[in-house]
Amino acid sequence: MTGNRDFGINYIKTRKNHTCYGMGIGIMVLDDAYPGFPGDVRNASAFPYPIQYEIAEGVDNYTLVWEPDKTPCRAPILRAAKKLERMGCRAIAAECGYFAYFQKDVAGAVDVPVFMSSLLQVPFIQQVIGPDRAVGIVCAQKRFLSDAHLTNVGIDLSSRFEIAGAQDEYGCPQFDTLWDHEKRPEVPESYYDRSEADMVRICTEFRQKFPAIGAIMLECTGMQPYARAIQRAVDLPVFSWGTLLDYAFSVVAHRDYYGHV
Repeated sequence: MTGNRDFGINYIKTRKNHTCYGMGIGIMVLDDAYPGFPGDVRNASAFPYPIQYEIAEGVDNYTLVWEPDKTPCRAPILRAAKKLERMGCRAIAAECGYFAYFQKDVAGAVDVPVFMSSLLQVPFIQQVIGPDRAVGIVCAQKRFLSDAHLTNVGIDLSSRFEIAGAQDEYGCPQFDTLWDHEKRPEVPESYYDRSEADMVRICTEFRQKFPAIGAIMLECTGMQPYARAIQRAVDLPVFSWGTLLDYAFSVVAHRDYYGHV
């Protein structure tokens, strides 16, 4: 953010009753205390655009992911989305891929683009890797990723994809100590190097099990810090919350192009 001011900005006026300006992506986070390494969506430090957080009050890891009846989550999620919009955020996202369940609800409640789950990228990925290859979705816990989560972000259940549960199928103890309400300590904690080793192992074994996989889709925000290490190991395109948020910001705050001819 150096250099002269943007001379294209010479006149300002109130936009849509917004209270703040120069905003980027508004991200609703779970009402749950656990840390995230840089690259995790709940850690704002690694993103090159403004991030504004809002807690979805009363919606924690258990109520969003584990609890079968997600009806109580809807009202606080919509409140958080509308507050972020009113503040002036140019797009709205969420910090957990399981927010996919509410993609249609939130998109219908606000007037800015909504990106509630990294899984929104799956139909796009299927188009770019071709019909003979499958998208390999790596989620936190496969047992909680329902058909409703998938269809609400536009995934055709008859299309080519495979799902791996990092915690419940392959074992990822460092994720258990952050997100598994039955296993995590009183003060959630995690080690980066152990998590990275687990994620590389999981994705390598996943690809070996399903050779037709043509790209990896990381559902969980906590997996994103290890995306580059995963890519080195499996030599495939890797999609994540990072690729989605970068795209989301680019379509609501398009950059200028400087060069020469």
